[in-house]
Formats: sequence, structure tokens, C-alpha cells
Amino acid sequence: MAYNLRSFEQNMDGIISKLQEEFSKLRTGRATTSILEDILVPYYGTQTPLKQMASISVPEGSMLVVQPWDKNALGDIENAIANSGKGLAATNDGNVVRIKIPPMTMERRQELSKLIQAQAEEARVALRSLRQKEWQDILGEVKAGKATEDDKYRAEKDLNELIKKYNEKIESAVNNKIKEVETI
Repeated sequence: MAYNLRSFEQNMDGIISKLQEEFSKLRTGRATTSILEDILVPYYGTQTPLKQMASISVPEGSMLVVQPWDKNALGDIENAIANSGKGLAATNDGNVVRIKIPPMTMERRQELSKLIQAQAEEARVALRSLRQKEWQDILGEVKAGKATEDDKYRAEKDLNELIKKYNEKIESAVNNKIKEVETI
């Protein structure tokens, strides 16, 4: 019996996707819509993600424009952006909210690099945890007589190869994001 690692690999893909999603939310020197998408805005008594209330665009490299579908929400959107903790200043001209992305300081770039490394380590821990769970499942099948010792060793080799492959993907994502953050 060959052990099937397809669901294991799908779970690992999910970890990589989540890491890349977290990386996309980090503010670098360039404007991207993902910086604002998950900001929650109090809208008619409900915390609503900004991306559900407005269109977010990047008219130029260092500016974002938020155009709400309901003009009455402009003030709430402006306040939510200012209070988001992302260090962004929003200006409301009565039709849209404009956010000028300030250039990053060297200190902020170093903070972001540390944050990127921390998020990568969380992903590595998640991979190791997933591997441990899968390994326990394999040992359980061997113990129950559903798999042989050869299957166990083959599965262990495949698990280790997959972990190595996904650790390389994490390292590549980290290097790309740090390069993006440190580019002036």
C-alpha cells in the first residue's frame, strides 16, 4: 500500500497561500490595494470590511483612492483608515478618500523584515505540526496492520521531501518580500 499524501500537500499549499496573503497586507513603499481591503469600518452598526463598501484603486505608485458606494460612509472610512494602526493618513474630498503612502524609513523597513521573518517562522511551525500529525497517522496505519514497514519508510521519505520543498517555498517568499521591503 502506498501512502497517499495528496491531502497533506493540499494543507501545506494552504499554509503557503496564507503566508503570501499575510505578506501582501504588509505596507511597503508601494501602494497596493491589499493594504486596505481588510480594514473594518463601522457601517450602520456593523463592522464591515472596506472592500465590501468601496472600490479601492491605485492611480499612481504612492497613492490609493477609496471610492465608497455610499457617500455617507466617507467619514467612517476615513476614520477607520486613520485608526487602523497602519500609519496611513486619509483625506476626504467629499467624493473619495485619498491615501498618500509615505516613503518608508530605514527603521520601518527593518521592523517589517523582522515581522516577515516571524510570519515565516509561524508558517514553518505550522508545516512541522502538520507533518507530525501526518506521521502519527502513518504510524497508526502501520500499527493497525494497514501498512507495512516499507510503506512507513517510503512515506517518511516522501514527507521529508515535501517538507523540504515547502520550506524552500517559504524561504523564497521571504526573500522576495524582504527584497521588496528593502527596495527604496
